Amino acid sequence: MIIPLVEAVPGTCGGKAGALGALLRAGLPVPDGFVLSYAAYLTAVRDLDLGGSDGPDAMRAAIEARPVHASVIDALGRALGGLGDPPVAVRSSASNEDTGQASAAGQHESFLAVRGAGAVTDAVRACWASLFSPRAIDYRRDDRPPDDLAMAVIVQRHLDAEVSGVMFTPADPHGTTEIEASWGLGPSIVGGTVTPDAYRVAGDGSVARTIADKRTRLDRHGTRLVVRDVPASARDRPAIDDATAARLAELGGEIAAVLGGPQDIEWAIADGRTWILQARPVTAAPPPPPSVASDAPAGALTGTPGSRGSVTGTARIVRGPGDFARVHPGDILVCPFTDPAWTPLLRIAAGVVTETGGVLSHAAIVARELGIPAVLGVPDATSRLHDDTVITVDGATGAVTATDA
Repeated sequence: MIIPLVEAVPGTCGGKAGALGALLRAGLPVPDGFVLSYAAYLTAVRDLDLGGSDGPDAMRAAIEARPVHASVIDALGRALGGLGDPPVAVRSSASNEDTGQASAAGQHESFLAVRGAGAVTDAVRACWASLFSPRAIDYRRDDRPPDDLAMAVIVQRHLDAEVSGVMFTPADPHGTTEIEASWGLGPSIVGGTVTPDAYRVAGDGSVARTIADKRTRLDRHGTRLVVRDVPASARDRPAIDDATAARLAELGGEIAAVLGGPQDIEWAIADGRTWILQARPVTAAPPPPPSVASDAPAGALTGTPGSRGSVTGTARIVRGPGDFARVHPGDILVCPFTDPAWTPLLRIAAGVVTETGGVLSHAAIVARELGIPAVLGVPDATSRLHDDTVITVDGATGAVTATDA
């Protein structure tokens, strides 16, 4: 049931683990680890009625309440000992995740800075149960019975990253590689809670960059993750230099060649070394940046184009889950950022505007997969726009315009 990560393949370990295994076998820099295969999950849920009449809440609760078998805990302890018992990342690798048709970006649970067999066991069980979370179910929207799903779980060495980011490799090998980068651990970028620096590396290696005001960072403190303010002197300092961006693009090209197509890649730099944390097929490429600033109409708020299309609708200010019930079909979400748990809202919204986040964040990816316009990183959008006013969102130019209701 426990497979070294270097031996992982999609058929038994899911697309996420399978891709990492392929990269390790190709000699690329992936943190060492192991995988609890589908078999471990299927054994754990063998006699639960996951395909019956019980709702998803009951399914999730049943998995969370069930003790993990002692043999699995023992095997986990031995595998962790083989790594030297370091802090680890525990990450989902579901059967419907990281495919060419659906990313399931951020829809299942992942945990950083986990230490010890007991804590890892709890995290594994939470990953299993997250197959039946509201956001995962809403994202799937398919007719497959629950017992047709399976969840493998990756356990890897945790990296205390100085800089993290996301990279999209181009469909054309000579095209432009899109890179986003910010200080600290990666969830700040993929979760959209920080607006990252953006780099565009052309096929000839030339780099264009936009440096953001990176106000917060996420770091490990023991077995906790802590959000800290970035010192003022570092907020508008580039997280990586152009030479590093060019090297990342070269590495992205190697990864795309191994995996056979354009890739959405999560990376990190720790102790001066670049590591690959995830690679999956690009399901929906971001729109290109506007050609000129005048693309935005006079008086418009501007941000980063995140998902193509233009839509006019009613603004709905959403600052957290307490506001979810106020959102109606066709509303345009205006929010500080969008957490993956907000996926059900993206199913009914006509568009989305955020105050922070980059075009390679999970929410932006899901917006593009769902075909709704998105503009990201609009400063103070939740105070400059107001509930029930009519706004137009242009996901190609990054313009958000208030109109007469």
